[in-house]
Amino acid sequence: MTPLISLSGIHKSYGDVEVLKGIEAEIGEGEFFSLLGPSGCGKTTLLRIIAGFETPTSGGLRIDGRDMSKVPANERPTNMVFQSYAVFPHLSVAQNVGFGLRRSGLSKAEKGKKIEEALGMVGLAGLGGRAAHALSGGQRQRVALARALILEPKVLLLDEPLSALDKKLREQMQGELRRLQRQVGITFILVTHDQEEALIMSDRIAVMFDGQIAQLAAPQELYSRPLTRRVGDFIGVMNFLPAEGRLEEGRDIVLDVAGLGRTLIDQKQCPAGFVNGSGSVGVRPESLQVLFDGEQAKGEVANGQVAEVIYYGDMTYYQIALPDAPGTLTVSMKNRFGRPVLERGSPARLEWDASSLIYFPG
Repeated sequence: MTPLISLSGIHKSYGDVEVLKGIEAEIGEGEFFSLLGPSGCGKTTLLRIIAGFETPTSGGLRIDGRDMSKVPANERPTNMVFQSYAVFPHLSVAQNVGFGLRRSGLSKAEKGKKIEEALGMVGLAGLGGRAAHALSGGQRQRVALARALILEPKVLLLDEPLSALDKKLREQMQGELRRLQRQVGITFILVTHDQEEALIMSDRIAVMFDGQIAQLAAPQELYSRPLTRRVGDFIGVMNFLPAEGRLEEGRDIVLDVAGLGRTLIDQKQCPAGFVNGSGSVGVRPESLQVLFDGEQAKGEVANGQVAEVIYYGDMTYYQIALPDAPGTLTVSMKNRFGRPVLERGSPARLEWDASSLIYFPG
């Protein structure tokens, strides 16, 4: 990966409040990169520092090898799509898209050609004459994208651009944004608090908490090998059980897991490194399976009871209570023809495999 953006020890404070605490990261050329975290974690502040709208208290930022410390926002090779889209309602679609070309020195014909190319890129070809106030939310979002891309930035910054859309349109635009990024081949940096959105769209994700990057990795690694319990809990759904762990002959880890009993795991299943003593085990709902009558177990089995049933049509989510385990475990099961949906209070045989467990010391 060729780094296009380098962030070195970025700190940002507002008075006594430290918002960013030493951010270190490199973002590649042509990468779809997401900053993911809860509200107040510092992700939007970091995006605004890259854009030049905020100045770091300390630390360095380089884009394409150039120090950005004295480069104003309007001279950086970046453009931003805001959460509100900032589409001018009194202008036409074409006038909105071509707004940044006013001082470009291009002829009217050249501007018109670039506007049509940008509109075609975002699926709005032929709509240049439409009034902006007559557009749907999804169309306004596309206009904002076209207006940003027409200036041919090296980096497109996206500040929660899909948050105002309804669920179905949001899912559609996620796919279109990913397709568009691959088509234009430039670096996209997305700020979002939506874990599913980040997993779907990103090449890599930086998970942020309290002004720091807790883990930076590809989506599959983040989901399957979270470094900390907090990351595992934030990315998707993860069950946690108390556990005691110790090394066995310096190789395998022996775990005594509440509700599951004693098992062995590989040290790779402790991504942050192993420490003897108390901790917790994480396991994803899809890694567990409820066994129905006649089904034979291929792995380990724990006997419990169905505490709650949540039916989604294609999926059923069970809350399973196990003896000697606090709370319940969430189990996701694909519904298929002939498979019953268990009722609350039913006994449940829960199949699990040691290879699906992640151990978090401490």
